[in-house]
Amino acid sequence: MSELKRTPLFPEYERSGAKTIDFGGWDLPVQFSSIKEEHEATRTKAGLFDVSHMGEILVEGPESEAFLQKMLTNDVSKLTVNRAQYTIMCYENGGTVDDLLVYKLDEQKYLLVVNAANTKKDYDWLNQHLTEDATMENHSDHYVQLALQGPKAEEILQRLTVEDLSEIKFFRFKQDVDFKGIEHKAIVSRTGYTGEDGFEIYIDQSSGGALWRAILEEGKDDGVQPIGLGARDTLRFEANLPLYGQELSPDITPVEAGMGFAVKAKKEADFFGKEVLAKQKEEGPARKLVGIEMIDKGIPRTDYPVYVGGEEVGFVTTGTQSPTLDKRIGLALLPVKYTEEGQEVEVQVRKRRLRAKVVPTPFYKR
Repeated sequence: MSELKRTPLFPEYERSGAKTIDFGGWDLPVQFSSIKEEHEATRTKAGLFDVSHMGEILVEGPESEAFLQKMLTNDVSKLTVNRAQYTIMCYENGGTVDDLLVYKLDEQKYLLVVNAANTKKDYDWLNQHLTEDATMENHSDHYVQLALQGPKAEEILQRLTVEDLSEIKFFRFKQDVDFKGIEHKAIVSRTGYTGEDGFEIYIDQSSGGALWRAILEEGKDDGVQPIGLGARDTLRFEANLPLYGQELSPDITPVEAGMGFAVKAKKEADFFGKEVLAKQKEEGPARKLVGIEMIDKGIPRTDYPVYVGGEEVGFVTTGTQSPTLDKRIGLALLPVKYTEEGQEVEVQVRKRRLRAKVVPTPFYKR
């Protein structure tokens, strides 16, 4: 058994008595209090997440943009300095290597923020196709990444800096942001994975613990809480944000997963999977991801088979009892002919097949 990796904030989990689990080789908190309470705190006040397990890869050089245009589905040429973009990296067959964020730090300098369990695989895949005038370095160990999410996020964070955070619009960021009493400066972006307003903060790993404590102290009277992976999952799921390995995978294309907006099939650059994805966008994919809501009592869970007329037609990618809506809901990958709103399906929940119906997504919008 290889030892689990820990983020620089692990001592903070121990101090607060968080329950930790093995998450893709990382020892991470699943909950600090309860999933329901943490979910509610993020939706109504503010939640603080340690997402330092995420990978950060720096790409720079004269050919950096052209290289990323070849590797990523979105149009990197549309980025200007201090803007971020959601994008996807695909294989030739259109299957997903990973979904990620690209930050344009300077004219020839980009920071890619990738999923933790995929960092090595992504780095190797990029490296395999690296062009001469672009360089790449894995900077994952340099950063602590925090996310402060929820309706009170800006108000709380603003009290810790003189930088005007209201100037940071959605998917934009500021560099060299100073926080009171914190040694290192940070990148602060208006992005997140919860469906709420908020920020993601990248700071030198040696300043991570101090900033974590400062935010919790500053937001104490506003009801800010530390949040674990359990609520992170229910929050992103309600907002219909994909999780790699469930909604996106080597076998599921971004178009099938409803992420076609991040696939710019008309851009000039010939990126991996372009032909397959362009065809899916033009003709429509044979299957797609839809929301389902249970009619019978039971919770749809990841990988539960879905049936129509006694025939197995698809499977659940994520499902839960929604804390916000108090409904048993899921996402399922189904043939297009069964994806009309109101379509009845059956989900195999243990030994029983239970009725569900197709419903619109996202399940939650703020």
